[in-house]
Amino acid sequence: MSNTLIYIAIVVAVAAMAGAITYGTENQKNYIPEDAVLSQAAEQGLLPKTGVLGADLNKEKWHEDPFGDLAQKVREQNGR
Repeated sequence: MSNTLIYIAIVVAVAAMAGAITYGTENQKNYIPEDAVLSQAAEQGLLPKTGVLGADLNKEKWHEDPFGDLAQKVREQNGR
């Protein structure tokens, strides 16, 4: 009897989580403005999966590094 209650509790918990995720996803669709513009990263398409945990993001591809020149000078000074 107690095993049955545990299984029922697991089923109810999974259903509640699925409902919460579905509700949250649908709710977020209401907040996308009509004049939304895709970012440069989104226009380039899906990222290929290169790692075991998912797509590897290369943020430097889409964002400039404001300290890139300074970092290069420090690397040169340290002999790297």
